[in-house]
Amino acid sequence: MFYSFFKSYLFLLEPEKAHEKVYYWLEKISYWNLGKKLLSNFYGVHNLSLKKEIMGLPFKNPVGMAAGFDKNAEWINILPLLGFGFMEIGTVTPLPQDGNPKPRLFRLPHDKALLNRMGFNNKGMKEIKKNLQKKNFSDFIIGVNIGKNKSTSNDVAYEDYCKCLEYLYEDGDYFVMNISSPNTPNLRDLQQKDALKTLIEPVQNLNIKLGNKPLLIKIAPDLSYQNLNDLVEISEIFGIQGLIVSNTTIQKENLIDYKQEMGDGGISGKPVQNIANELIKYLRSMTKIPIIGVGGIMNPHDAIHKLELGADLIQVYTGYVYYGPSLAKDICTMVLKRNLLV
Repeated sequence: MFYSFFKSYLFLLEPEKAHEKVYYWLEKISYWNLGKKLLSNFYGVHNLSLKKEIMGLPFKNPVGMAAGFDKNAEWINILPLLGFGFMEIGTVTPLPQDGNPKPRLFRLPHDKALLNRMGFNNKGMKEIKKNLQKKNFSDFIIGVNIGKNKSTSNDVAYEDYCKCLEYLYEDGDYFVMNISSPNTPNLRDLQQKDALKTLIEPVQNLNIKLGNKPLLIKIAPDLSYQNLNDLVEISEIFGIQGLIVSNTTIQKENLIDYKQEMGDGGISGKPVQNIANELIKYLRSMTKIPIIGVGGIMNPHDAIHKLELGADLIQVYTGYVYYGPSLAKDICTMVLKRNLLV
């Protein structure tokens, strides 16, 4: 009831402005001990039986916030109070970049979706490192989603991924190579077999040299089965420890609220749900590599379905916008009821 009213107000604002407003209020509330306690009491998850070890990391619960929500590691001391077991910050690039021109984020309410063409807007790895070092919750897992600057060509893209990995290595628990955003020109070409080998080998070699933290790949939902087969083969050869399935889709058929003037971008939310689920099901039949399921989790039942299909962990983003701040807690409650912790 409360969030329904609050959402009505937020949806009157431009999406990026609404996101900034919510951060401003929550940052102010969580500054005070009483505010922290209230948020934690209302939305926090405290059941120790939800703890799950994946990729050698102890996740407090299986519900994470997907990359894109917190570009610059500004929410790292807020999301633990809201029931999340982990989060993924970024996408981070070596140099700061503004991203694509605004408007670049649109709500599609009847579709329960968002369209974005943000373009890896972030403050760059140096500023983000400063934010990561302000982390207060030592048991809260933080993944760092890394990418290349728009100006970096694909043939030397590995240099940007290596720069981010090395500079932020001590500040992240796992790292994700984002090669699947549709909003950086030609980025998805890096998912092709030869390009993928050329990219992954130097990044993984550096990772092993630094200490071998879990290195994951985030994939697009629009890949062919041959692409998926190649990706699994290469991932297993180079010791990739996780797959994030999946990023946004470029498919826009049958959307009620989409208008041509909105332009290009990736669709998240309900329209990507079945596509992502099919990918999880297919990949789980092929490999034992851990899978983080993301895409179209609009309520606890959607999350449970992803876990039943074979996802080891799940992430939310668009569903959080539509469902509200109790989503992580409500998912965890249902996980316990369904006994899905094995």
